[in-house]
This record gives sequence, structure tokens and C-alpha cells, in this order.
Amino acid sequence: MVNQEKNKYENKILIKQIEDFVEHLSVEKNYAFNTISSYKRDLLKFASFLVQREISDLRKIDADILNIFVMELRHSDTSGKSLKRYLSSIRVFFNFLLENNEVDINPTLSVKTPKIDRVLPKTIDFDDLKRMMTINSSKYKELRAVLMIELMYSCGLRVSELVGINLSDFDMTEGFVKVMGKGGKARFSPMGQATIDVLKSYINQRPVCNSDALFLNQKNTRISTRTVQNVVKKRALEVGISINVHPHMLRHAAATHFLQSSHDLRTVQEFLGHKSIKSTQVYTHLDFLELSKVYDEFHPRAKK
Repeated sequence: MVNQEKNKYENKILIKQIEDFVEHLSVEKNYAFNTISSYKRDLLKFASFLVQREISDLRKIDADILNIFVMELRHSDTSGKSLKRYLSSIRVFFNFLLENNEVDINPTLSVKTPKIDRVLPKTIDFDDLKRMMTINSSKYKELRAVLMIELMYSCGLRVSELVGINLSDFDMTEGFVKVMGKGGKARFSPMGQATIDVLKSYINQRPVCNSDALFLNQKNTRISTRTVQNVVKKRALEVGISINVHPHMLRHAAATHFLQSSHDLRTVQEFLGHKSIKSTQVYTHLDFLELSKVYDEFHPRAKK
């Protein structure tokens, strides 16, 4: 009975440590809601594993325990990508605990990260994109769908960035839009005349309300990412595209087409709002030939 009460007490401490970490991500790190939710979900899964084994003192966790956790996930057909994410979440959590002197070591440093096959993002060809961006009427819903696609493709936006755009973020005279990226980092993305024309037509049809959000739902409040996904999918079907088109394909198409035309990796990195150039290389499935073109054009030591 005493041991049961002790375990309950220690389990509460474990949950409190996770809650403190989640608050740290929100308040001090200013992480996005979806990112914080992912961390919390992973850590609660790990906590459940520990509770089943009556392990509540995080100081007792070592590489062997983590390897058992990974093994159980593998047996439940968890993908390599998800395994890597779980270990990453636990590693960041233990770094937080180390900084607060709640543990002595970070056991994840002794665990080998599972190798995963690189899955390249799917894209969509420009002819299909043109069909999706061709306006056939002045109806509000069609203008909204086309503008969503125009902005994600022309500006290389993430769907979360698109949803967060406000009317006040646009400068149609100078031709740019302010985009709030990951980690609350702002960037300014140029817009072509075609995008500006669709934007003006949409604003003329947009319901008049107090919200500054560019895209509205039926309650005249900011739309969700799920709504954007549904709108893009529906638009693709309307113009006769049989593949399942989702918003991220538009961003990838933007990066791929931009890189193929410019061969300027750094510019594409800024365009996409990537913190690391490695993200851009993976995102655009940059091969050695393309890297060579960038090197030959810009590196002082390249053969001329």
C-alpha cells in the first residue's frame, strides 16, 4: 500500500515535469501550438511506458530503458521517422531537466537514432497548377480557393503561414506580404502581379467584418489549416486533377520551380524561410548536378 501511494506521488511529479516543460516551450521558446502538442503527445506516451514499468524517477532512466521503449514502438509498427521524433522530444525534455538540475545526465545521448529512408516531398507540375489558379467566375469561394493556391505557390508558404496572414500584412504598392514563419520569425515575400490581381478581386468579395484575418470561416473568424487542406483538395478535383493535392505540394512545387530557374540555393532558402540550408537541400531534392551549377556560378574557386 505504501509503495502504491509512493508511485502515485512520483507519477504526479513526472506529469508535473512534463507540464513545466510544455509551459517552457510556450512561454520562453514561443513555439507554435502544433509543435508544442507534438512534444506533449510524445512525452505522455513515454510517461505511460514508464508508469507501466513503475519507473517514475527520471534520474534512473538510462540508455537500456530508452532502447526498450524504442523496441516496443518498433513492434507496434511505428515508422522510423516517428521513432526519431520520439527520441528527439525526449532528448529536448532531458536537456530542459538538466538545465533545472532535475537530472544528472541526458540518457538519450547514448541511444543511437534509428536510420530512416528519406522520403522526398511530392510535387505537382506547372500545367496542373495553372488550371487550379485559373479563375472561371467572380464567385467568392472560387476567388478564395485561387488566392490560397496563388499565395502558397507564388510565395512558397506553409499552410500555417497562410492561415496566419492578415489584411494589414500586405503592401500592394510595393508588392510584398509579411509572413510570420516558424518560431515567430517574420519575413517579407514578394508577390507577382497575377497574385496581386487575385488578391484585389478577393478583397472586393470578402465579407465585411471586424476581423483582420485574410481568410475567414462561416463565423467570420480566422480559418483553420484543415479548411485550407479541404479547399485545395476540392479545387484540384474541380479542375480535373485526379491525384490527392495537399497544400505542402504547392510549397514544394514553388521551391522546385524556383530552384530549377535560378540555381540559387541561398535565395530559395530565404524564400522558404528555412533556418538551415540542409532543409532546403532535402526539400527541393537537390542533387549533385544542381549543387555543381550553384558552385560553378558563385564560388571563387570554381573553374571558369
